[in-house]
Amino acid sequence: MIPKRFRLAAIGALTVAIASGSLFAYSASAGTTEEADRATADAFGRIADDVLSQRTQALVDGHVKHRDAAPSSKKKARLSDKLKKDEDAAITSLKSRKTRLAELGEAYTAADTRVVVEKATITGGKATVQVTEQTTLTYKKVRGDEPDTTDFKTRYELTLTGKKGGSWELNSIKSQDSANAPVAVNEPVAAKVAATVKDDGNQYPDGTPASTKYPAPAPKPKTLTGGAYDYNAMAKYAEKYWSNYNPAYRKFNGAGGDCTNFISQSLNAGGWKPVPGSSSDYRNWWYDGTRQSDSWVGANEWAWFTLSNERAANLANVYQMDIGDILQVDFNKDGSKDHSMIVTYRSRAGMPYLTYHSTNTYRKSLASIIASYPDARYFAYRT
Repeated sequence: MIPKRFRLAAIGALTVAIASGSLFAYSASAGTTEEADRATADAFGRIADDVLSQRTQALVDGHVKHRDAAPSSKKKARLSDKLKKDEDAAITSLKSRKTRLAELGEAYTAADTRVVVEKATITGGKATVQVTEQTTLTYKKVRGDEPDTTDFKTRYELTLTGKKGGSWELNSIKSQDSANAPVAVNEPVAAKVAATVKDDGNQYPDGTPASTKYPAPAPKPKTLTGGAYDYNAMAKYAEKYWSNYNPAYRKFNGAGGDCTNFISQSLNAGGWKPVPGSSSDYRNWWYDGTRQSDSWVGANEWAWFTLSNERAANLANVYQMDIGDILQVDFNKDGSKDHSMIVTYRSRAGMPYLTYHSTNTYRKSLASIIASYPDARYFAYRT
């Protein structure tokens, strides 16, 4: 592991200094895999920081915090021609997203990004680098009661190729978290939403999709504390563990993601009671420390449990959600829910803000999710 932090880089030409001779240090052992030295790993971190900084800047109206300039060196790292075109397209996409957000009354005035190099290995002149980005964006007070910030933490894998003279060329930077989760605020959506498919005929309580029209009709007022459930406790739990996971629970950060496990924990913290029984029966919901029901961790199974047991009802419009309510998304409209999130803040103007795992995120506005996925199918639950 090679932990290293970088302050947000100045926006400009994507070139970073590389320690002299770093490529040649590995040329003698071509074909073997070795851990990059500190100077080389630092350079990899700086170029990742540069790429992610440019993406963030495309969304920010105000200022961006900058890290110190890279050490002086004659050796450079640059983007490949293809990646440069891809990043230019990404910036254009993010600027369009910024415009859509402005139409919904949302903007950011400042940003602070930090990149940590988790692992960097080199094999035969090719490098594979794992980095984690953590970014804080400051909300502009358009209506006056927005949260102070939204934060997210996400992982990327970089691939680079060594060039003559000891320099490196960045070929790709790919998210490791957003396959079944919303992209980070500063990450463009890579693929278009697929066409809607017909129901498979199975009789599951799938629920009713919600409208995404804004503003929404006024929702029925929700009593946040003092009733059957403590919705403030749900939000407090989610905001405590959005980034640093509760060690009392197992993580599910593989292909399936940890999002539904996380909302189940939050709901449990607010008073949802377990329903024991077979783990595969979606009508049951429980976690016992070593095992759990499918409905505790599966997005579809959670929805089936929730609706069949009348733990929650579908809302007509996503903007009617309040603290402790749940949003699920079917990104490609294939009939299977992909992601689960919990509302942990709601502005007086009626904007819900969501906190979730898998692309770990704190208080991301519903507007920014819909601006990224305008054609997805959404399910909103009044818990």
